[in-house]
Amino acid sequence: MMKRAIDLFVAAIGLLALSPLFLLIALLVKLDSSGPVFFGQVRIGRRFRPFRIYKFRTMTRDASSNGGQLTIGEDARITRVGRVLRRHKIDELPQLLNILLGDMSLVGPRPEVPQYVELFKTDYSEILSVRPGLTDLASVKYVDEATILAGARDPEEEYRTVILPEKIRLAKLYVRHASLRFDVAIIAQTIFRLTGLPLVLCEIPELQSSHEHSFGEAGSRAIAWLLRWRRPLIVVVDLALIVCANYLAFLLRFDGSLSESEAQLFVQVLPWLVAIRGGAFMLFSLNEGLWRYTGIWDLQRIVSGVVLSTLAVYGLVYWGLGLTAYPRSILIIDSVLLIGLVTGIRLPSRLLGEKLVYRHKKNVLIVGAGHSGERIVREMKTNSSSRYQPVGLIDDNVSLLNKRIHGVKVLGTRRDLPRLLAEKQVVEVVLALSNAKPALLREIISALEPFKVSIKTLPNLSDLLADRSAESQMRSVSMSDLLPRAAVNSQADAMRHMIQGKRVLITGAGGSIGSELSRQVAALSPEALILYERHENSLYLIAKELDDQGFGSFVHPVLGDVTDVSRLSSTVTKYRPTIFFHAAAHKHVPLVELNPAEALKNNCMGTRMAAEVAARFGVERFVLISTDKAVNPSSVMGATKRVAELIVQGIARQSKTRFITVRFGNVLGSNGSVLLRFQEQIRTGGPVTVTDPGVRRYFMLIPEAVHLVLQAASVGEQGATYILNMGEQISVLDLARNLIRLSGFVPGQEIPIQFIGLRPGEKLSEELVGDGEATEPSPIENILRIRRMAPIDFDNLQNKVTALEAAARLNHTTWAIDRLRELVPEFHSPGELERVPISAMPAVMEDLGVARKTDSLVESGATPSV
Repeated sequence: MMKRAIDLFVAAIGLLALSPLFLLIALLVKLDSSGPVFFGQVRIGRRFRPFRIYKFRTMTRDASSNGGQLTIGEDARITRVGRVLRRHKIDELPQLLNILLGDMSLVGPRPEVPQYVELFKTDYSEILSVRPGLTDLASVKYVDEATILAGARDPEEEYRTVILPEKIRLAKLYVRHASLRFDVAIIAQTIFRLTGLPLVLCEIPELQSSHEHSFGEAGSRAIAWLLRWRRPLIVVVDLALIVCANYLAFLLRFDGSLSESEAQLFVQVLPWLVAIRGGAFMLFSLNEGLWRYTGIWDLQRIVSGVVLSTLAVYGLVYWGLGLTAYPRSILIIDSVLLIGLVTGIRLPSRLLGEKLVYRHKKNVLIVGAGHSGERIVREMKTNSSSRYQPVGLIDDNVSLLNKRIHGVKVLGTRRDLPRLLAEKQVVEVVLALSNAKPALLREIISALEPFKVSIKTLPNLSDLLADRSAESQMRSVSMSDLLPRAAVNSQADAMRHMIQGKRVLITGAGGSIGSELSRQVAALSPEALILYERHENSLYLIAKELDDQGFGSFVHPVLGDVTDVSRLSSTVTKYRPTIFFHAAAHKHVPLVELNPAEALKNNCMGTRMAAEVAARFGVERFVLISTDKAVNPSSVMGATKRVAELIVQGIARQSKTRFITVRFGNVLGSNGSVLLRFQEQIRTGGPVTVTDPGVRRYFMLIPEAVHLVLQAASVGEQGATYILNMGEQISVLDLARNLIRLSGFVPGQEIPIQFIGLRPGEKLSEELVGDGEATEPSPIENILRIRRMAPIDFDNLQNKVTALEAAARLNHTTWAIDRLRELVPEFHSPGELERVPISAMPAVMEDLGVARKTDSLVESGATPSV
């Protein structure tokens, strides 16, 4: 109703105001060529109702019989007057009558002829739900449509296949975003485009055209002249405003009429007033500022200049000239008027240059009506370059319901999310929640699961940078935000004291944990960092990365295998490390199940050899990186890591080297992790495969895992095992659904989820503490120490490890699994395998030539110092 009322009012006023122009144009049309003044044509209007559209005739009388319906370039059918009318779209003005009759509106999709509507009838069923308009987005973009068609090989084909589909797309865009503000922007932009003014009040990428409207040579010269004489012109304008303000002050003071004496006072003081105020304006540099940047500082200078000059004029008039009859109120009224005029003439340049009447923005729903929510709403509302339109807030604090923050209403609580997303056509949700717990974030993500909306979050209020806009600090929600516990903060001082100036060796330095450990250690300024890795490419990548970061002077990449005791010993002899991080391991459960002997060699033999070398050469600290899969293991990988823990604990009993074990859960984003697998499946369109709906795991970030390793190494006790207090386990199915949602897809619809069953060696859930173990606090917050309830028989450990290694070297899976079970009784192998008694192993050991003196666990007295 409002739109129709405005249409009627503007059309009626327009017809009355333009009636003299209509008469002049009618006369020119008749004089230029024979035929009627107006041209009428059938177009299709709202709800497919035909109507007759009116224009001033711009073509010859027989134009319809001498050409098609399209006007192309310098069409010979166009009359001389018609060419001028078309150039400025004046021929469209009679459509004000169509608006009065109800056939059209001021703004709306331009009406088409029946044959083109029939070609795209389905599209027009949406477009013609509103009245056609005098102007629209297509009118702005294709203001020179005839010129575009003139350059086409087949204008008719170009219009049907290129221009008309684009007009239809723009028409749909208007229909879907129609508003009074949008209409005003389109009208203003149409005027600017027709007059060649380089102003943008309706910023929509769809309006960009390869055929931009230009000023022409005359317009360019005019602009150059204005820029050249800008300062003198500003001075002239300001002086004119000074005269105008003073004259208006006299008129207001004397009720609109001046007597002869009053006029004489005005004339007598005016030259002095202009000179003094002009001088004050120059003193405050009011003729130098760029008007498009007018702001508070400029207003202060204007007020200062006016006040100072008013005081000077007051002294001159009453003490210098002695004009006691000059009304004091004139000076006050004059000052107020002058401030308004001088400010007012500068503001339009700022408003037209920066303030858009319409910019296509994303509808945003903000979760959280606290300080962070207030800040982001304020910025979105006040920043003219913002691409976001806050349509509402939600908050679980019911006392805030229906309240407004900077004009934006608190619409409901989290339970109202589904309804509000549909009602408000939300395309993005911003989580402005300070210190929100991961469980709350997961609940919100789950509630948003059915909706294809983008999800962003803000940093905690304490982390928001004061010198940057909150909008610029928005980021997509990441999987790390949804972890059931906060990341561990490293104790930088203790770690730096441990690492700085020391020589550090890292095995498996090219792996996920090893490479991150290398980065963290390099940043702590060690004397030397030895990267020990058997995979050439991985070693090259981490060494090159550290070199690029400026650490190359102390980084030493070494190609080597942890099961090669000679290579490992020579490396330790050469570089003499004081700290030894053992991260090398086979860790992929399914692959290890298929190749158990290799896992035994790398995870068990490799750990023993590395630990023995560290003890033999007097390394100060040795840190074994273990896993939660070593607790009550159901996989070969977990069992081998448990054996590695036992080996380290056994050697720790006889060595001066401080041996420490660190245990943690699944590392999010490490090589082969479920996260990377899910991401790859999502990129290819799915399905995302989950082994079982009930699978749950502990998860942590790679930097978080490294923090744990470094913290434990800095304060760890001899032979101790440490774990991270990881909170609850999370569902892998929920992880998959959340990752699909955060990737911009709807789980189960756009990306299916498929259950494939547990793989060999997998459990439904993991444990951090095994049978016969208990936890106790450690000196480090959020890190627990494992205490063994029952003693370990280390006396028989060496024989069992020797038998295990012999089976591994024979690549005999049955014997190897059997020996593994004897070392780790809680290990339940994936299948029934033939048990081989340990008494049968001596012959095997003899065949392999295993020598206890050269390849054994460290014996007392065999640890020469470095």
